[in-house]
Amino acid sequence: MMTTETRAPLAGDGIGAGRARRVVILLSTYNGAAFLRDQLQSFVDQTYTNWVLLWRDDGSTDDTVAIMDAFAARQDRCMRVQEPAGRLGATASFLLLLRDAREMLHPTDLVAFSDQDDVWLPCKLARGVAALGKIEPERPALYCARQVLVDDTLHPIGGSAKCLRAPAFPASLTQNIASGCTTMLNFGATALVVATVPLPVVHHDWWCYVLITAAGGMCLCDDAAVILYRQHGGNAVGAPASAVRRAYAALRRGPSAFMVVFRAHLAALSKHPNLLSERARRDVARLQYSMRGGPTRRWATLRSLDLQRQSRAETLIFYLWFTMG
Repeated sequence: MMTTETRAPLAGDGIGAGRARRVVILLSTYNGAAFLRDQLQSFVDQTYTNWVLLWRDDGSTDDTVAIMDAFAARQDRCMRVQEPAGRLGATASFLLLLRDAREMLHPTDLVAFSDQDDVWLPCKLARGVAALGKIEPERPALYCARQVLVDDTLHPIGGSAKCLRAPAFPASLTQNIASGCTTMLNFGATALVVATVPLPVVHHDWWCYVLITAAGGMCLCDDAAVILYRQHGGNAVGAPASAVRRAYAALRRGPSAFMVVFRAHLAALSKHPNLLSERARRDVARLQYSMRGGPTRRWATLRSLDLQRQSRAETLIFYLWFTMG
């Protein structure tokens, strides 16, 4: 159930030729009281002001809900999703928000995912709106950008990696470059994602990236940094600043967790063949066939499909895991 909290009509809510694009910000909170106020203030500080906030709490036990209620009392554009209540986990919570957002979208509207502990730079929404505004609403399109990595006090400690290879399928299966804290979707992409049910082990942002590229949609990577991405002990994912550090982190995690997600993406895609491009359907079938075989069959698949990560070191690690995992 979605409830409206003191929401007044917004500029651009009417449908017509001159309708301004509205951005629906999706925020899933969970014990985020330590940093949440900074993120909420950064929404207010956006240069693009035609936005609404759709939020859901995932079972917080701190002051998160009180902070959100106080913010909603000061703003006339906050809507809360209250049911189902309780802990769903980040992926299920965000996809629930996305489904509710889909019901309120006009074709010109956009959706923006938001973490609870970052700070958006004032240009964040404006850059996404400008990029996605060039794409026909019906064609699935995803926008993502870089981040300034900061510590828990917002002191800069580095920058996120550049996108060195063009986003494409099936390379999207090997690595997520669409960080959820910067991701925005257009109307077509939102409709595409809500028509699917990914497995619980899949992250919502990576699933959007995989599905949209597999469906023949567009992924627009902005080389500008649009958020301060806070790195702290409670990060769900985090972002090593260099390819070497990312490769080292991947080695430490080992192949098991990655290959579970790889198989889950393939399984979810195979359940929705009508949503995929003809080439993607062939690639999914080829990959699933290779996964049922040994190293020789898998190596042959690597040679025939474009399964490249963003850096050579990360690609070599993926090759090892795919061949042996």
